[in-house]
Amino acid sequence: MQNRSIQIVTILALLAITGIVVLQIFWFRKAFDVNEKEFDQNVFTALQRVGEQILTINNQQIPNSGLVNQLSGNYFVVSVNGEIDTKALESLLKAEFKNRGLLMDFEYGVYDCNHQKLVYGNYVSFTASEKERITHELPQWKNDLYYFSVNFPDKGSQLTGSLGIWLFSSAVLLLVVLFFAFALITILRQKQLSQIQKDFVNNMTHEFKTPVSTILVTSKLLNRSEILQQTSSVVQYSNLIQQEALRLKNQVERVLQVAVWDEKKMKYQFSEIDLNIFLRNSILGLEQLTIDKGGAIEHELLAVFSMIIGDAMHLSNVIFNLVDNAVKYNEAIPRILISTRNAGQFVELIVKDNGIGIVKKNRRRIFDRFYRVPTGDVHDVKGFGLGLYYVKTVMKDHNGNVRIISSPGEGTEVILAFPLLKI
Repeated sequence: MQNRSIQIVTILALLAITGIVVLQIFWFRKAFDVNEKEFDQNVFTALQRVGEQILTINNQQIPNSGLVNQLSGNYFVVSVNGEIDTKALESLLKAEFKNRGLLMDFEYGVYDCNHQKLVYGNYVSFTASEKERITHELPQWKNDLYYFSVNFPDKGSQLTGSLGIWLFSSAVLLLVVLFFAFALITILRQKQLSQIQKDFVNNMTHEFKTPVSTILVTSKLLNRSEILQQTSSVVQYSNLIQQEALRLKNQVERVLQVAVWDEKKMKYQFSEIDLNIFLRNSILGLEQLTIDKGGAIEHELLAVFSMIIGDAMHLSNVIFNLVDNAVKYNEAIPRILISTRNAGQFVELIVKDNGIGIVKKNRRRIFDRFYRVPTGDVHDVKGFGLGLYYVKTVMKDHNGNVRIISSPGEGTEVILAFPLLKI
C-alpha cells in the first residue's frame, strides 16, 4: 500500500472513530441528564409529600406554594416553619423514597434558625449492611425558622451506575478504539519493517552482486589461452578471485551472525581489561581505515579509573565498527577522536567524528537490526545495517549502555558506558 493511501485511510479512520466517540459521549450525557431530571422530580414529589405530612402533624396549614427548594444538584431543603419530630421525619423520608423507588443512600439534617444550629442529622442507607459514613456538614438556609434538608452524596456515581446499557456500550466502544489503535500501530510498524526489508534486500543484492560479478569476469579471463600462458596474470587473477570469494564469504557470515545474536548464543571470554591500554593498542590497527582518505585518529584517554570486565575480541569489533562508520559516513577528511572519562561508577569510551551527522528522526532507530539511514537508490556506503545493532548487543551483554549525540553537518559522538571493575 502506498504512503498516500495509508495516510488517507488513517485520517478517515481517525475521523470516523472520533465522530463515534463524540456521539457516544453526547448520548451518554443526554441519557444521564434524563435520568437525573427524573430522579430530581421524584425527590421533589417525595419531599413535598413529607413536608405536607409534617405540617399536618403540627396542625399547620399547607401553603399553596411549594415547600421544596433545590439548592444544588444533590442538596434539597424543605420549609416547615415549625418543630420537627426527627423520628417521624426519618420514617416518612424512608417510606416516601421507597414508594418511589428512590433507594439511594442519603443524609438529612434538621435546622433551628432561631438558635442558628443543627438540631439533628443522620445518614440513612438502604443497603443490607449499613456502612459507617461521616455525615457531611450541611449548609444553612436562612429563609425560614425551621426546615430540614436532604443530601444525596453519591448521586452522581449511582445515577451513572444505573445507566447499565450505556456503560456497556461505552466499554465496547473503548475496546473498539483500543483495537483500532493496536491495528493502526501494527500496520505502521509492518510498513516500517517492509521498508527495512526492502532496503536490506537492495543492500544485500548490491553487496553480493559486486564480488560475484568480479569472480565471473575474472574466471572467464582465465579461460582465455593467451592469459593462461602468462603466469603473472594467472596469479593476479587467481588472487583477485580468492579475495572476492573471501569478501563474499564474510558478507554471508555477517548475515548468518544475526541468528546467533537473536538466539543469545554469542560466546564471550570475559577478563579484566584496562580500557586505556586496550584502546592505545587498538588504535594502532585502526589507523589504516583512515589512511586512504588522508585522515587521522587522535586519542585523549583521560579516565583515571579504567579497569573493566570485558571480552577483548568483541570490544575490538565494537570499536572497529564505530571507526569504520566514522570513515564511511564522512564527506571530508576524517578526523576521529577516541577518548575516555570517568562518570560515577562507569567509565565512558567516546568516539567522535566530523562526519555528515544524523538527523533527529533517524537517531532513535539506528540501533535497530538492518536499519540504515535512508540514502535513496544510491549505494555508495556499503553494509547491511548490522554494525550498530551489534554494538548495542555487545554493550548490553557487558552490562553497559550506548547513546549517540549527533546533528546534521556537525558529526557524531558515540558514547559507550562500561561499569567499572569493583575492587
